Amino acid sequence: MTSPLRRSKDIPTEPVGSGVATTRQVLTQKGEGEGFHMRRFSIGPGGSMPRHKNVVEHQQVVLSGRATIGIDDAVYQVGAGDVVHIPGGTPHWYRTEGDQPFEFLCVIPDAADRIELLPDESKPA
Repeated sequence: MTSPLRRSKDIPTEPVGSGVATTRQVLTQKGEGEGFHMRRFSIGPGGSMPRHKNVVEHQQVVLSGRATIGIDDAVYQVGAGDVVHIPGGTPHWYRTEGDQPFEFLCVIPDAADRIELLPDESKPA
């Protein structure tokens, strides 16, 4: 049986290939919970994640930093303590604001996912 406790400092961090100054930690793996798993993302100052969509929904809580997030056609300013819900199939993107990393936890269902990168024409400069 896997231990119910993990130290996040001991979990490997990996770069997110499509992001700029973006890393991810897979905190819990698919199948370790009852239908969901959790990841931690960090987007450094000047960093971003391009406009994309996932098959599955996302539920996120901002741990630190500030960012501009585009969800569908709306744009939001978010910071520590904010909670974000991104429905499955909805275009979204992230851009860190300020000189601190933007960090958030992301909980997603164990369902099969597919990420599709989208053109950035609707994203403001």
